[in-house]
Amino acid sequence: MDMVKRLVADRPVVIFSRSTCCMSHSIKTLISSFGANPTVFELDQIPNGKQIEKALLQQLGCQPSVPAVFIGQEFVGGDKQIMSLQVKNELAPLLMKAGAIWI
Repeated sequence: MDMVKRLVADRPVVIFSRSTCCMSHSIKTLISSFGANPTVFELDQIPNGKQIEKALLQQLGCQPSVPAVFIGQEFVGGDKQIMSLQVKNELAPLLMKAGAIWI
């Protein structure tokens, strides 16, 4: 879990993804559509991706493990949680609070 904390530190938006996951692609597109520039870690393309995925599953209870979205260094959730925030018009304010976008 320390590895995940280090990767998330000092970044407004971090998305742990898999390059072949359609929901990960949708969440990256949604967040980017606000003008945010998320840091994306494609777990199937980085050397320690399996370790990170294991930490996401065991420590945070991510089911499925990707996408896993951190905003303002806090774990927000996966695709369902992000879409829920969007539907309730709460995603943009959260991104603004984290300094990921300026409106």
